[in-house]
Amino acid sequence: MNDLPLAAPAADALSPFELVDPQGDPGFLVICDHAANALPRGYGTLGLPVAEFARHIAWDIGAAGVARHLARLLGAPAVLARFSRLLVDLNRGEDDPTIVMKLSDGAVVPGNRDIDPFRDAGEFAHRLARFHAPYHAAIATALGRAQAAGVVPLILSVHSFTPAWRGRARPWHTGILWDRDDRLAAPLLAALRAEPGLVVGDNAPYTGRLKNDCLYRHGTARGLPHALIEIRQDLIGSDAGQIEWAERYARLLRGLADAPGLREIRHFGSHTGPVVPISGG
Repeated sequence: MNDLPLAAPAADALSPFELVDPQGDPGFLVICDHAANALPRGYGTLGLPVAEFARHIAWDIGAAGVARHLARLLGAPAVLARFSRLLVDLNRGEDDPTIVMKLSDGAVVPGNRDIDPFRDAGEFAHRLARFHAPYHAAIATALGRAQAAGVVPLILSVHSFTPAWRGRARPWHTGILWDRDDRLAAPLLAALRAEPGLVVGDNAPYTGRLKNDCLYRHGTARGLPHALIEIRQDLIGSDAGQIEWAERYARLLRGLADAPGLREIRHFGSHTGPVVPISGG
């Protein structure tokens, strides 16, 4: 396989994640599961045309820039994925059949064709151990640092979505995804809806009820307040757009960060209803 000639090129990184300001304010933690479209050396393009890696199937376009700017504005640490979601999806649990995608928005992924999460003890186990587990361990370490400081952190997961899906325009500018714990999601939704001209999705364009996803693992299961931020990709395709949205979210988060009852460890149990798989871009 050939190496990827991408803006975020294939790399032999010491770590499958990027840490931003690990000694920053432990009161916030910013994460970005789909920050990059690169692949490690040895994986080539997974058999895909290089152009596919510019699409949403490989990463959440614009999300990394928003996450970095948001962390900077909050003075907070951030953990960002260094490799493409096509290698292994860091927002999926190990038992999710879509953790290694064989088909994504019409693109067959030849390099994933023989990867079976339920039968493959070789390459699938390697991807989990080498890329998935260290990313989640880095998040756990950051949360452990907050705990050691006596702080209940707010976890913000930054994602993005395509302006249209299957020929239909998406009206939302941004959305907040959540499962059972709405302590952060509800006031953030209210604050966003008070912003002039914004169309805001509540568990839209996706649902936050994805079994064993990243925020379930690190937020719900730990009793920590959290929210998943979705922003439409055409609004954050440039650095100016990424800064604008990071500034908006930083301002709103500072305004509600010390609300009564927010910074407590509270367990809300499992998902509120049937788990709806997340699909699309």
